[in-house]
Amino acid sequence: MKQITLINGDGIGPEICDAVVKIIEASGLKINWDIQTAGADVIESEGTPLPERVINSIKKNKVALKAPVTTPIGKGFRSVNVQLRKELDLYANLRPCKNLPNVNTKFSNVDIVVVRENTEDLYAGIERQIDADTAESIKLITRKASERICRFAFDYAVKNNRKEVCVVTKANIMKLSDGLFLDCFRNIALSYPDINKREILVDNLCMQLVQNPAQFDVLVLPNLYGDIVSDLCAGLVGGLGIAQGANIGADCAVFEPVHGSAPDIKGQNKANPTALLLSAVEMLKYINENHYAVKIERALFKTFEQGIYTCDLGGQASTTEFADAVIKNLNQ
Repeated sequence: MKQITLINGDGIGPEICDAVVKIIEASGLKINWDIQTAGADVIESEGTPLPERVINSIKKNKVALKAPVTTPIGKGFRSVNVQLRKELDLYANLRPCKNLPNVNTKFSNVDIVVVRENTEDLYAGIERQIDADTAESIKLITRKASERICRFAFDYAVKNNRKEVCVVTKANIMKLSDGLFLDCFRNIALSYPDINKREILVDNLCMQLVQNPAQFDVLVLPNLYGDIVSDLCAGLVGGLGIAQGANIGADCAVFEPVHGSAPDIKGQNKANPTALLLSAVEMLKYINENHYAVKIERALFKTFEQGIYTCDLGGQASTTEFADAVIKNLNQ
């Protein structure tokens, strides 16, 4: 039986975790969940939002499913997500963005995969205060990180029958840092003659995404652009409540929804578990449980086709009612 770390988070995390675990169990797949707590709820007892036991569990099990975790504001704690990526070298952030059945959006033909470098760039938060009126952030781009994320994007395209990989930079202005990322893309692309290659500037990309998103397939970006563009793409298909995510390294991977812990609706049984469920589907594909991944995804899509939604999408279903509807569709 596969053992997987389950970080049930805080805020709405435990509620949507319960719903997703219930759906996975109903599919017939047996998983031994190594349940770990993290986030704001453990700071008082353990002095940190990310105890070492959580890191050790992921290192041992190699795969984790993670619910949203609150990072306290103004208390000096690092983001749990950023710390996990650093500690485990989860260098690739994978964000598939695809229309779901019966979810009303501006566009109906979006199927974009955002591949975001996850460890460096401005998002790494390397900063210093020069004087009282001046602060400086360091944009660090390395050949090693750039080559491996570009290779990841092309390998993903090959494995998933995608046709094109488009690199996103601002290399016309940041000729050294973004220029290095672009140069690495071009060099890696030579090894993938059957995949179309494309280059675009990030500002142009954002304009074209809100005009004609169907033209894009796989996007590969440095960290900060990837953070912004992936949320833009999530907005094209219905918002963060249905946006899945994965952080993948050479040795292990953490699958998680993109949205936050939403403490304002904690305990109200109204949170949407879709993003965590889709992240779990991606996790099942990663561990080669494709039969169950497809089974769960089809049941979820059928639930949307039946017009069953949680309140964030304009529906009336509670968290548990939505999960029960997905489970009912597993066997139909």
